[in-house]
Amino acid sequence: MNEQEWLAERFETHRARLRAVAYRMLGSASEADDAVQESWLRANRAGAADVDNLRAWLTTIVARVSLNMLQSRRTRREEPIEGREEDTRPAHAGAGDPEWEVVEADSVGLALLVVLEALSPAERLAFVLHDLFGVPFEEIATIVDRSPAATRQLASRARRRLRGRDVPARRGAARREVVEAFLAASRGGDFDELLTLLASDVVVRADGAAVSGGAVAEVRGARAVARTFSGRARGARLALVDGAWGAVWSTGGRLRVAFTFALVDGVIVAIDLLADAVTLDRLSVVFVEG
Repeated sequence: MNEQEWLAERFETHRARLRAVAYRMLGSASEADDAVQESWLRANRAGAADVDNLRAWLTTIVARVSLNMLQSRRTRREEPIEGREEDTRPAHAGAGDPEWEVVEADSVGLALLVVLEALSPAERLAFVLHDLFGVPFEEIATIVDRSPAATRQLASRARRRLRGRDVPARRGAARREVVEAFLAASRGGDFDELLTLLASDVVVRADGAAVSGGAVAEVRGARAVARTFSGRARGARLALVDGAWGAVWSTGGRLRVAFTFALVDGVIVAIDLLADAVTLDRLSVVFVEG
């Protein structure tokens, strides 16, 4: 394996974390993917022969790229945050990075990003890298071209500006509890418990590949959905699917079905079954014990 092949392989192991950083900075799945791709091009051109800490180096690259994109956008006064509750558009699959898991578990996609829009690009970078990803201020300082002390002040100012705003840090935990409870009730065949977790007009939709595998294309209503899932989902595992709490089913080490959930006021209003191979390959999935 030559150096370029080695770097490409290692880059893929860090892709989920890099995309998480870019997404927190930019608030757009497509722009985050663009930032990660540009980061790969820069890393590939530079080479990593003299790099001691590859993860830190790659994080610095994607942070610089994201900061440049954010500053350029602010200059044009553009608003890229995608208009949906959580970003669940296809993304590159990645290994289970614990930092990705923690960040996504304790935040709610778009809601947090809307709050972060109140920050300047430099404040946002300092807050995202340090408070969400644990990057030392000494490393962040080289990105924003300031001293570590000044960079620490950026993060402190960001926290003060965010204080009192609706930062939904714990709503993600509540969503996880609902999905976990749904999986447990489904496996245990607890019909009544399933009913408490489902909106009366809940809908389950399956894509073409799932239908070909035996799923019903659409099921509507709490009782019908509860009957569909009661005693099922024994092989489903809790997971973060593109940053949102959901579940996956895999066999032979290959992802076969992803379940995504939409919640309103603490109950499930929609479940989507995704089995299309192309769609699954684009999902970022982090397996979670639970």
